Amino acid sequence: MADSRRKGRIAALQVLYEADCTGHDWRDALDRTIAEDGLPEVSATLARELTQGVMEHREQLDAVIAAHAPAFPVAQLAAIDRTILRIAIFEILMHNVTGPNAGPRPHEKTPPKVAVNEAVELAKTFGGENLHRFINGVLGSVLDDAAAAKKTETSRR
Repeated sequence: MADSRRKGRIAALQVLYEADCTGHDWRDALDRTIAEDGLPEVSATLARELTQGVMEHREQLDAVIAAHAPAFPVAQLAAIDRTILRIAIFEILMHNVTGPNAGPRPHEKTPPKVAVNEAVELAKTFGGENLHRFINGVLGSVLDDAAAAKKTETSRR
């Protein structure tokens, strides 16, 4: 199952990278990638959810990146760096929200630390020599802020 989910993340990364770099329609790129790669349904479903979620929330995701990596303007990040961060932040902050059309069923939710680990692995495979350290640092900061916000919310109740 983990390998199938990794394949889904890789497919989403390829599609989002293509859309970011070329302006190609992400829906066409997604359909083509799923068909060409012969992805199993678990992988294809995750690729669809991540790609659509990132595209729908790109401005919000970029705002999170800007807040947690202020020395690195989002527009100046390498496309692969930006894409890996968008996927991971979407998966951590938005994909696991419950409700209609909110992502996987509860038993399929990705724990935040797994999303970070998967992003680091994508960075090691597709990014530059030290990208994995940068990704880990930014996502660690996102996790810390999310935990602090949850703690604050809990204490208000």
